[in-house]
Amino acid sequence: MPSGTLHAKVADTLRERILTGALPVGAALPSEARLTEEFGASRGTVRQALAALRNEGLIEGGRGRQPVVRRRPMGQPFETFMSFSAWVEQSGHRPGQRTIELARRGADEIAAAALGLMPGEQVVDVLRLRLLDGEPVMLERSTFVLDVGRLLFEFDTDAGSIYAGLVARGVDLSAATHTIDAIAATVEDSRHLGVAKASPLLRERRTASTADGRPVEYADDRYRPDRATFTIANARAHHLAFARGLPGDAQ
Repeated sequence: MPSGTLHAKVADTLRERILTGALPVGAALPSEARLTEEFGASRGTVRQALAALRNEGLIEGGRGRQPVVRRRPMGQPFETFMSFSAWVEQSGHRPGQRTIELARRGADEIAAAALGLMPGEQVVDVLRLRLLDGEPVMLERSTFVLDVGRLLFEFDTDAGSIYAGLVARGVDLSAATHTIDAIAATVEDSRHLGVAKASPLLRERRTASTADGRPVEYADDRYRPDRATFTIANARAHHLAFARGLPGDAQ
């Protein structure tokens, strides 16, 4: 069998074991000696296969350290933006949330501009820590127009999806625009997310609107980059889909 073909076979087999969970996140791969025996391959061929998996982000380690399966993202289209909880559950993980603040106050300039309000006009602000299997993943800051936001005081915002609670109360949440960039963690970000101050975070800014185009929410969500990724996929038919990634699953 040509070495190139054998290299691909080794990589394909190990990749399948990783993606199916036979080799779970954090597990060490078999030693090079065991892999050469299993596949009847040279050490050079095995190292080529491991290098390919490392380049794909499936494993980490090397140079004297045994390779281990690393956390890897699983994307979900942003068309399901209405429920962080559903996204996490569908990825095979356990969602959670803790409300840090729920308050009625005057809108700041950024939120007011996004919502078509005057600065200082009354809104409802929510600050929640979102959890993945009990660990902090994202700090969620949302500002709702007053007639929508006041409904948040009618249900437990720690119980699950805020969007689900609003939709159940007749709120029209039909569309959203998303802007994704990077930002340095503030003192508040670092305290809640467990990262160093000024360390990089992934930020998703979102404006959610009704079917007739009225903006009802402006959000600034900040993710730990070691726990989440964003993927953008497009096609010729004028379709653009955004995907949010979680660790421990295949894309």
